[in-house]
Amino acid sequence: MKIRKLVYVLLILIATGLLAFLPVEDKPADRLDIGDKAPLADVEVTDVSGEKLTLAEVADENGLLVNFSCNTCPWVKAWEDRYNPIANLAEKNDIGVIMLNPNAAIRDDGESMQDMQARAKSSNYDFYYALDEKAKLAEAFGATRTPDIFLFNNDMELVYTGAIDDNAKSAQDVDQQFLKNAIQNLVAGKEINPQTTKALGCTIKWPK
Repeated sequence: MKIRKLVYVLLILIATGLLAFLPVEDKPADRLDIGDKAPLADVEVTDVSGEKLTLAEVADENGLLVNFSCNTCPWVKAWEDRYNPIANLAEKNDIGVIMLNPNAAIRDDGESMQDMQARAKSSNYDFYYALDEKAKLAEAFGATRTPDIFLFNNDMELVYTGAIDDNAKSAQDVDQQFLKNAIQNLVAGKEINPQTTKALGCTIKWPK
């Protein structure tokens, strides 16, 4: 009897279009596994400078670092003081760096290209910051948060993914520098451990 009532209620919701207003979970995504190739590496994105480029073009001799990030998330603001030092470390070790903004649903609420340009200037970003216009790259990577890190080797195979380190609040109180260690071990040909950590941040604002 209870099942019949539930079915009846659902049918009414569908008929009246009210299902559109029910809570929606994060967009389902199959996250890249360690060893997977970087997807959509030849898809053009636009950097805050206006330059059009691809992941394949950004990648350097020893690999590629991709950070899905944004302008408005408190987690991003907490980790942001580590963005330039990490990018500099990667680039000194011939690893290309690009940050992608996937928050397509709120482009008019702090995540537009103009907002990105202002943020890159005020924060002195020393790396590419590009628009993932419809979050297609984020979806292909299986990214779910901002920030969300993906590090690839020179064959564009994933070797580390997850968080930058274990303390968003304070760089001085970090115990485990996951990404820094992964970069150094990648270049040295050593084992990366851990290869995956949990990405902590705001949920990506997927396009409707």
